[in-house]
Amino acid sequence: MYPVICTFGALTVYSYGLMLVIGFGLATWLACRRARSQGINPEVVFNLAFGLFIAGIAGARLFYVAENFSYYFREPLEIFMLQKGGLSWFGGMISGVFFGFFYIRRLRLAPYPVIDLIIPFAALAQAIGRIGCLLNGCCYGPPSDYGIYFAAHGQALIPTQIYSSLLLLAIYIILRFFQERPHRPGGIFSLYLALYSLKRFFIEFWRAEHAPVFMGLTLFQILSTGVFLLALMQFILVRRK
Repeated sequence: MYPVICTFGALTVYSYGLMLVIGFGLATWLACRRARSQGINPEVVFNLAFGLFIAGIAGARLFYVAENFSYYFREPLEIFMLQKGGLSWFGGMISGVFFGFFYIRRLRLAPYPVIDLIIPFAALAQAIGRIGCLLNGCCYGPPSDYGIYFAAHGQALIPTQIYSSLLLLAIYIILRFFQERPHRPGGIFSLYLALYSLKRFFIEFWRAEHAPVFMGLTLFQILSTGVFLLALMQFILVRRK
């Protein structure tokens, strides 16, 4: 665990934030390159990616704060301490989707081709972001003799962050494979939602900080099931069109 990378005077570089920035920068660069080859204005993609980053972070943080409302009600200033981690993909997805469709529609562009272009690189950014979770010590698994020692927790834990990062990298490769082949608008986005929700559902069995809330499932497993069903419905609609 290395929550702090280095310090320059009053400036502290946190590993979690650094990985988020690296993931965003690399994903945006690759998406802009792809846009140029597809005849889409890279500036549109860059502005969209930047807006998605801000909207996604805000939505992910608000969802996480709502999930842990009792703690943040007592410690309201902690809401702004992003360097300590605490982002929820589901909140980021909701705010990101709303912003993305609004922004693309405002430019009078077809939304799905642009989203299909960006979404594989978003998975890559998430894979890099999970490395930040590992360095920060959040999103950990249960104690295990075969785990990694986390100093902040004083014991060896299953490194679910690594598993999640590798699975997200696999999702990125799969999405890029289908992106390079003929596909219907919205198909790549639907595939991303389906694969990510499956990944999150099974990873939750190795997450230590989320307790079951219904029929032995955590809140995020229930949400993942809902997202997976929505992805299937969207995929069917895409195929029919």
